[in-house]
Amino acid sequence: MRVDVRYFTKNGGTKKLAEAIAKAVGAEALTVDKPLEKYADVVFLGASVYGGKPDPAVVKFISDNAKNIGKIVVFGSACTGKSTYPAIKSAAAGCAVKTAEMFFQCKGQFWFFNKNRPNDQDCTDAADFAKKQIKILGVT
Repeated sequence: MRVDVRYFTKNGGTKKLAEAIAKAVGAEALTVDKPLEKYADVVFLGASVYGGKPDPAVVKFISDNAKNIGKIVVFGSACTGKSTYPAIKSAAAGCAVKTAEMFFQCKGQFWFFNKNRPNDQDCTDAADFAKKQIKILGVT
């Protein structure tokens, strides 16, 4: 089974999480502007909250790649603690793509709030989450 990792970031926080997840699942972390070239059973999709929702590039990635996505597992960070999970789940459902019930969320830095987040512990937690999801979803 194939696993891919895609992310969108403005300040690098979600990239840190994506790289930790990719290392944990044996994939490469790529930005959402890189299309899926092959069908992926699981796509770990990372985004932060910007103005209360994920960047439009994330939603475009889902719609442009829907035929190559088996299931999306959402991860991300946000200063406010608000998750992009509901918006990503809704966008995925609109494209007939399934979304895992569990998602990973941690604090993210915005200006002087949550300085240095995500941190090393957040990245370790994201990697552990990804490994558990792979087991739950039966990906080998």
